[in-house]
Amino acid sequence: MLHLDLTGLNCPLPILKTKKFLANLPINTEINVITTDKASWLDLQIFCEKTGHKLISQSVDNGIITTIICKQ
Repeated sequence: MLHLDLTGLNCPLPILKTKKFLANLPINTEINVITTDKASWLDLQIFCEKTGHKLISQSVDNGIITTIICKQ
């Protein structure tokens, strides 16, 4: 699994950087996206719905949002 640390970045940068990161990856690649922007929780869900990527899981621990996405 690949890791993308986007801590400290605010909307819309987490979505833009996630989109760019996924662009050149092969189908079925899983990425672990780490963010601190509270808006990224919902933003990443909507991003996956609109782009067709699979949202595998999301969790929050001490203000750190961990989102696992599988490229489709």
